[in-house]
Amino acid sequence: MLDKVLIANRGEIALRILRACKELGIKTVAVHSKADRELMHVRLADEAVCIGPAPSAQSYLNIPALISAAEVTDSSAIHPGYGFLSENANFAEQVERSGFVFIGPRAETIRLMGDKVSAIEAMKKAGVPTVPGSDGPLGDDEGENIAIARRIGYPVIIKAAAGGGGRGMRVVHTEGHLLSAINVTRTEAHAAFGDGTVYMEKFLERPRHVEVQVLADGQGNAIHLYDRDCSLQRRHQKVLEEAPAPGLDPDARAKVLDACREACIEIDYRGAGTFEFLYEDGQYFFIEMNTRVQVEHPVTEMVTGVDIVREQLRIASGLPLSLRQEDVKLNGHAFECRINAEDSRTFMPSPGKVTLYHPPGGLGVRMDSHLYTGYTVPPHYDSLIGKLITWGDSREIALTRMRNGLDELLVEGIKTNTDLHKDLVRDGHFQQGGVNIHYLEKKLGS
Repeated sequence: MLDKVLIANRGEIALRILRACKELGIKTVAVHSKADRELMHVRLADEAVCIGPAPSAQSYLNIPALISAAEVTDSSAIHPGYGFLSENANFAEQVERSGFVFIGPRAETIRLMGDKVSAIEAMKKAGVPTVPGSDGPLGDDEGENIAIARRIGYPVIIKAAAGGGGRGMRVVHTEGHLLSAINVTRTEAHAAFGDGTVYMEKFLERPRHVEVQVLADGQGNAIHLYDRDCSLQRRHQKVLEEAPAPGLDPDARAKVLDACREACIEIDYRGAGTFEFLYEDGQYFFIEMNTRVQVEHPVTEMVTGVDIVREQLRIASGLPLSLRQEDVKLNGHAFECRINAEDSRTFMPSPGKVTLYHPPGGLGVRMDSHLYTGYTVPPHYDSLIGKLITWGDSREIALTRMRNGLDELLVEGIKTNTDLHKDLVRDGHFQQGGVNIHYLEKKLGS
């Protein structure tokens, strides 16, 4: 087992990793910016190192500072969490070259799956269903690009190969707008990601967002932990998730789950990962793979009983998976609401001092948060301050517990989006299950 892990992140995920390390008897190192001295995991870690000023570019994204912190604390591994450098292949490579274990996939795997074009090609070879598209990057031949769009059929979507988080994409409904959309997306992609490569796909008009959680040990063993529905999104950012995804075609689902497991073996995957799909009319279409632990991993933990972060740490220690596929059983249903420090109506961030914090409780209720009374939420980072997760032996019970949990949650001194979630979990269409990815934005009128 690893001796000491440096946690290269902040907030609730850093605290989540610290807890898993403690359970396994692994010592922890918390790195933090000058603005984050009072984070809960910094107080609880065996050691803490300040790595720079508040801006993330000078702290949490500062690779030399992170590796130096690992060196001076004699850490054996680095866990990147999610966000920041978690899917940065150069970081993973430099960590390994410096003699530390990167708790995640190999750098070449991150590169393969981080480029949307190569990821789609790899998934096709592995038998994972993909969206009809250009089958590679778009060239400069305008006539050929028009022909590709005609073959796919409008509407189409132009995507940046290096894009992510909802950035670097543009929907085109008519041929007259195609060429300008390609050029604009290329320009934006180059400016945002340093790579102007774009590709084209069929734009699905009312899909759901369904994803499959996997674990693989890089030793030829891989399992899936079933699926999640993450369709409630605003500007391509997930708001509320659940597991398992309700109302899927059982035969198509079984095939995709197995295909994802086989794909992990095919690409020699190591660690936790998530295959993301658009699901429409009983069909799955692969869109990308996230090569890290997800924000929404707790809902999968709740319905499978598998500690995903613990498995990450075991795999990074060189141990094989502790589970076989037949050991993984679904039990009940779970929801997760992302609690953000922001206004429920305007979505403007609301940093500041938390004058009172009271998390909900009860059977089947879990609150993953770094908040405490007196903590000051800084203005420099993502607004996520916690995740409320509820479980029940049925979807209805899990949803009832979520309503109760949201009513019990108390955060004073700053604004939160709790009122938005209270509305969503009482929404009639959502209660029925299976809303599409456009539902929330239409509901909000944005």
